[in-house]
Amino acid sequence: MVRLNELRPDRGARRASKRLGRGHASGQGQQAGRGHKGQGSRAGGGVYTGHEGGQKPLYKRTPKLRGFRPADRIAYTVVNVGKLAAAAKDGAVNLAVLIEAGVVRKSAKFLKVLGGGEVQAALTVQAHAFSESAKAKLQKAGGAVQTLQIVK
Repeated sequence: MVRLNELRPDRGARRASKRLGRGHASGQGQQAGRGHKGQGSRAGGGVYTGHEGGQKPLYKRTPKLRGFRPADRIAYTVVNVGKLAAAAKDGAVNLAVLIEAGVVRKSAKFLKVLGGGEVQAALTVQAHAFSESAKAKLQKAGGAVQTLQIVK
């Protein structure tokens, strides 16, 4: 049986830190691995993260997003009607059923059904939004469409 007070890291897993500036015999005396003079040798010195030595840094070379991004935008997870039949349980389809079947990700919050594909079975579909073509296809197949309230 292993006791907590007997736990030790594996041999060689931990290394003692370098003892810098403790004289010539230590192997890290004099300039203590900092070289002679310059920005890197000073206390508190050194270049900033992302410094590229005079070349324009990556964060300045990349394009920036511009324009308005509405905070109240709803990020729908979209599914085509053609994929609904495979995930249906007892003719009913909702977000929980689609997550369980692996059609949409677990992080999905709002579901929108689009009209891609064909529907043969009569399905009762609960979603937060439907395209007009999806509604028409589901109702034509004898199914029902239930629009859910969006609660953030």
